[in-house]
Amino acid sequence: MIYLSILVFLLGLSLGSFANCLIWRLYQEEKILGRSYCPKCKHKIAWYDNIPLLSYFYLRGNCRHCGKRISIQYPIIELSVALLFLFFWWQQFDFTILSNIIFWERISSASFWLYLSYIFLAVWTLVIIFIFDLRYYLVSTLLVWPATIFFFIINLIMGVPWFDLLMGMVIGGLFFLIQYLLTRGKGLGEGDIYLGVLLGSIFSFSGSLFTAIFIAYILGTIIAILLIIFNKKNWGSKLPLGVFLSLGAIIALILKQDLFSLFGIYL
Repeated sequence: MIYLSILVFLLGLSLGSFANCLIWRLYQEEKILGRSYCPKCKHKIAWYDNIPLLSYFYLRGNCRHCGKRISIQYPIIELSVALLFLFFWWQQFDFTILSNIIFWERISSASFWLYLSYIFLAVWTLVIIFIFDLRYYLVSTLLVWPATIFFFIINLIMGVPWFDLLMGMVIGGLFFLIQYLLTRGKGLGEGDIYLGVLLGSIFSFSGSLFTAIFIAYILGTIIAILLIIFNKKNWGSKLPLGVFLSLGAIIALILKQDLFSLFGIYL
């Protein structure tokens, strides 16, 4: 189990590194495939300078060729994705060390790996959305729409009724579309509507969908108040809602059950 945990951590580091590359290329509207390069001097990065986490600290956070600083975003995302993957891996075993027989029985199930793939890819996608909207105040449809189709399909394979998935996507989209129309686009952006559809494809029509949205708005309200108090924002200033929606969705995945049921409210 320890060896598999190490492999999961390394997988998280690798996908975290790819997430960094994908964020930049989506923003620049470049091809996804191809060698990584320094965004400052455009020099191609050798494989030994592109090892997740290790290369950043070996190079002391500087490009080998131009000497300019490499954003701290890179190791943070790599480590964050790796730790999240490790968390969800151990969550499948209730954070306990199982006997060898029970452990191998569980991981020999195809449904186990299908669900784990769903969780890992959901977390990976949400982290990308979080950083992309935080940095650029944008939601990339080049990521959101393929991800929506993917999660719709994988949920169908896992046995989620197609009607529940469609309902989740419609309700998720409508929730933000209504706000968009009422505020004439001032309260949130068009991309947030698409994020609502994506969340519906991840959670389907369930309490977890509403939990994700509820947590997002609570976090957004708290952060907005703190920013106003410390004169970082003014009343009426825009905040990237995708940041809070992605964070709320990750928390909803961590909870495993919807937040409302903890208070005896079932949706």
